[in-house]
Parts: sequence; C-alpha cells; structure tokens
Amino acid sequence: MSENFEMVAKTFQGLEGVLSDELQALGAQQVTQGTRMVSFVGNLETLYKANFCCRTALRILKPIYKFRSSDADHLYEQVRQFEWDTVLTLDKTFAIDTTVFSEVFRHSRFVTYRVKDAIVDYFKEKYGKRPSIRVSGADVVLNVHISADEVTISLDSSGTPLYKRGWRVAQTEAPINEVLAAGIIKLSGWNGESNFVDPMCGSGTFLIEAAMIAANINPGVYRQEYAFQHWSDYDEELFHNIYNDDSQERVFQHKIYGADVSVQAIAIAQANVKSAGLGKMIELSQRPIADWQEAPEKGVLITNPPYGERLKYQDINELYNTIGNRLKFVFKGYDAWLISYGELTDQIGLRPSVRYPLLNGDLECELRQYKIFDGSYKQMKAEGGSLRNEGFRAADKDRGARHRGFEESFKKPRPTGDDAPRRSFKPRRDDAPRRPQGEKQEHMSRNDYFHSEAHLRTVVRHQEPTLGKDAERPIIHGRRKGWKRRDL
Repeated sequence: MSENFEMVAKTFQGLEGVLSDELQALGAQQVTQGTRMVSFVGNLETLYKANFCCRTALRILKPIYKFRSSDADHLYEQVRQFEWDTVLTLDKTFAIDTTVFSEVFRHSRFVTYRVKDAIVDYFKEKYGKRPSIRVSGADVVLNVHISADEVTISLDSSGTPLYKRGWRVAQTEAPINEVLAAGIIKLSGWNGESNFVDPMCGSGTFLIEAAMIAANINPGVYRQEYAFQHWSDYDEELFHNIYNDDSQERVFQHKIYGADVSVQAIAIAQANVKSAGLGKMIELSQRPIADWQEAPEKGVLITNPPYGERLKYQDINELYNTIGNRLKFVFKGYDAWLISYGELTDQIGLRPSVRYPLLNGDLECELRQYKIFDGSYKQMKAEGGSLRNEGFRAADKDRGARHRGFEESFKKPRPTGDDAPRRSFKPRRDDAPRRPQGEKQEHMSRNDYFHSEAHLRTVVRHQEPTLGKDAERPIIHGRRKGWKRRDL
C-alpha cells in the first residue's frame, strides 16, 4: 500500500460540496472545502479513483513544493533548489500552467518563464542536458499557483481537463460544461429513481451526464489517457483494476427524455448519445417547448434555457413566459431546475424554492428549483404543502471548516504588522483618473458591459497565454475490456 499524501481537486464555484461528497465516498481523508477547490489526503489508489470516478472535478493536483517568494529572482532561486529529477527525467517533456493572484507577480506568463528557466538550469547544471518543453500533450504537467506571496507547485495528475470525458463528437454553440452539468444534476438530488427531462437539450450534455449517473457509469470510462500514467511511480496494475471494475454499475429502470427546437441540435445530440453508447436510456425528439402538451410520468426536469445574447428582447421574454406556462400546466408534480441568468427567469412567473449561485463560464448565474403543484398556491398552502426546500445542501453549512491555511501546510507563521503582505487583488494605478467628489458614477447594464471596451480590456488582460495552456486534442474513445455499448 502506497503512502498517503495531500491532493487538491479543482472544480467550479458552487460545486465544492458535491465534490466533497464524491471524494468522501471514494475513501478520501481530511476532505476540506475551499473556493473552487477541495483538498484531501489519500494514496495512489485515491488519486486514480478521483480522476476516474469524480464527476465534478476539473483537475486533480498533487502539491510537491510550497514556499513564499517576494520577487522574481527569489522565485527563480527557490524553484531551482527543488530536486526536479525526482519528478522529471531528461527523456520526458514538461509543460507549465500558471495562475497568479498577487501584487508582486502580476503576469502569469512571466512567472511561467521564470519557473521554466529555473527547472532547465537545474538539469543543465547537474546533467549538462535539459528536458524539452511541450505546450500540449506533455508527459509531466506542472501547475504553479501564486496567491500574494504564497507559491504552490503541483503535479497535474489529470492532463487534459476532466470535463473532456471523451464521448463528445460534436457540439452546438456554447454547450454547458460536462462537470457543471453533472454537478447541477447532483445538486438536484436526482440519482436515477425517476424519469428525467430536458426540453431544451442542445447537444445533449445533461442527458448523457444524467444517464451515466443513473447507471452509475464512471465518467472516465470513455477517456484514453491521464497525465499520471507518465509518472515514474505509475502502478499500471492498480489502475487497470480500477478501470475495469464495473461492479457498481446498475440498470436504469426509467427513461431520459430530451428535446430541442433545433433540428441540427437534435442531430448533434443523437451523435453524442450514440458515441456514449447510451441510446437505450435516452429518447430524443425535435419540438419547441411550446409544443409540450403532456409530460412523462412524474420525474425531474433540468434545463439550461437561452440567456438572450442571440435572441431579440421580445423573443426571449416570450420564451420565458412559455417556459413558465408549460411548467405550470404540463409538468405537474415535477421538480424543475433551471439555470437562471440576470432577471430573465423572473419572466417564468413562478416562485422558486431554491436560488443557488453558480458560475457558468464567466457568467454569474443561479440554479433555481420550482416545485410544480396542481391548483393554486393558496390551495397548496391550505393543504399543508410548502415550496421551501429546507434540506437543500444543508450539510454544506457544517462540512469541514475553511481550507487549511497555506502556512499551516509547512508550519511557518504568517508575518504580521506593517511588513505583512497585503492581499489586495486590484491595485489602483497612480495615473488612474479619479472621479470628482460628489459626481455620481454611471452604471451600465450587464449586457452593455459585456459589449463594452472596458470588458474587452479585462478579457484580454486575463487571457495571457502560458506554457501548457489547455489545448484541444483529438478525441480517441477509450473502452475498457468487456465494455458493453448500451444501445446495441
């Protein structure tokens, strides 16, 4: 049995509790939530299972080196001191991903090159040779995270992000992320015990993730490769046993229904469902939501309606009015979950039981639950009913305190007083124009902001390329031995 070590699972903001549940179910220890991450402790088996089984993890990182740094030269010297030949050899390629939140280190690309130089110089000094950089598909991927003066260097055990399951062969414009879709389904509490409906299914992401949850198919079964398979301590037999263990899969007794107004979207969804081998569980049809006159037997509805960027104001308001009408008069007895953006969902005209903040890409959204009942609200209340969902993620309030402090991981006290580093992430430039006292600041709508020059500058500033930035790779469908396509 291999020894235990610290790991970090990255996820979307709002899914930390779901990911914690998944890790605990896999036997991870000391599971602690942070912001967009969950730390935990385990061995190699835990690391392999976290990559292969977790539906809501984006990456699994293994921290290998932590220190504090106050400038670029000190960063270089600290990185050069690490024994890099313990994780990297001359015949291996490597890449570096960098994330920076610091007043000292303001450019992730600069940090990437300083870390790269230190690693290369370490090997040149010791061996007279150096390993090569490979921007995509590298054997070893290093993750550098800097918060203020706290530097953490980790091995990325996943390589290609875990949301790239391997089943997607085509997509509509801006499909929902697979990890976010799986997380929303898990947040709803649906686990395959009833029918599932997505009346605006697009490329079928919700449908396929729901089918995998219902049949308890691990998301990694379609995937060809992980970065940890290139590590020197890779245990091929151990991972082979994890990959080929289908003992926890189950038979789904209900049905998953998907529909969309677009003929092209349905064709794309059909291709993805076929690629995933889940055709027997999923039924697709081309129809707008306004044409739904009858719902399948009681179940759950989860969908991601359009947000309006490509629809006229009148059209988008009419769509949301129609959604509310169909929910109320067709999907009686259902729990309906919708992703909400801005004030659009208010047009539905129903009172939500849950409003849970989520990030969908860069958009600040809400996951809303609507309990659809028969009759009027007053009648429902008179019969003792309630719209409240008191049990929704209640365990998150008490699960694990905040993430363990950086300095606690290597037992160094944090400096205090006037010399302590300040955690300000938006330093004001001395030449920045100041608003005259008493002048009111003009506010623009969210839609106007996303099309403004100010937003463009923000996007450009935060999209600096780094070595090893995630790149598209050809999809090669992995199939474990004995894998049975469920649509054959």
